Amino acid sequence: MLFTAVCCTAPIGHAISTYAALTAGAHDDGGIAKDGAADIPPRMLSAYHKAVQQVRTHVPRCRGMRWPVLAGIAKVESNHAVGRTIAGNGDIRPKIYGVLLNGSGAGGNTTAFADTDDGRWDGTANGERAVGPFQFLPSTWQAVGKDANGGQAADPHNVDDAALGAAIYLCGEGRDLTRHVQLKAAILQYNHSGEYVANVLGWIDQYTATVKNPDLRNVSGKVRTVIETALSQRGVPYSWGGGSAEGKSIGICCSPSGKSGTSIEGFDCSGLTVYAYAKAGIQLPRTAAAQAGVGRRIPASLGTSALKPGDLVFYADAPGRDATIYHVGIYLGGEQMVNAARPGTVVRLDAVIAIPGYAGGARLL
Repeated sequence: MLFTAVCCTAPIGHAISTYAALTAGAHDDGGIAKDGAADIPPRMLSAYHKAVQQVRTHVPRCRGMRWPVLAGIAKVESNHAVGRTIAGNGDIRPKIYGVLLNGSGAGGNTTAFADTDDGRWDGTANGERAVGPFQFLPSTWQAVGKDANGGQAADPHNVDDAALGAAIYLCGEGRDLTRHVQLKAAILQYNHSGEYVANVLGWIDQYTATVKNPDLRNVSGKVRTVIETALSQRGVPYSWGGGSAEGKSIGICCSPSGKSGTSIEGFDCSGLTVYAYAKAGIQLPRTAAAQAGVGRRIPASLGTSALKPGDLVFYADAPGRDATIYHVGIYLGGEQMVNAARPGTVVRLDAVIAIPGYAGGARLL
């Protein structure tokens, strides 16, 4: 099969969701502001960042944990504890409790859960209810709860502890969350509902797209032109086969996953790089694999520290074999790239580790 574009692409779990209550009207913020993750209280955002830094201590084999993943869960579970007071040490007051899981049907639950903590975390010995901004059952918290801030106890009502517990839970035995299928599996473990997974993934994508522009004060000339051109397309939809030297365009059918771009005006990964480099006077081949043959190749063995702003960044099914390259981005510095990731997303900033199979880069400028 020949493609002209090569780019990638209510049963309840052990962590109980407040999804039904939230979608029934517990909040109505209409989404996030364009200037960033403006709906997240700063203290909550700090907890998400801290958990990302700490989780590999507890799950060394976990890959790809990012703050937007935790933010997507917390958005759906508790709306980031908006309306509560968060102390400097991370304690939330008043505490966040879900419905009593006694099989009554409240909150969409029809299964009774026997008490496991004698009311220590959920405030009642008459059954179980989910607790904290990440809505853990006490029994699950017993397994994943860790002290993240030196408080001498793991408390699901503390934002630092809760965020770290959620990161540990999502990482499992060592998931690779850069792989979309494993990210979906992690979220499905949190709540076994396809609608829930789609909702969380939507928020993850939105938060990922809000990462602030990089500092370009030390970037000039054609490199700056390439980067600013790519950044100017943030928010443009992904379209399989979309994009040319003239800009965004209607795509084609169909991606390896069966997604068509024929009704979407936008870019796929290599279409975006073609456009950005055209603005600097450089004509690139149309596919990601072919683009790897242009300029000075930067081997993956040198690591991402060898990359410079403006470099192309490649990903392959079999790193070391350029014929298997399936994705390309534009490196910004600071381990970030401009990325048209996959169908259903938009052009955005991503961590270099957000895509599996790092295969080095190419320097054209």
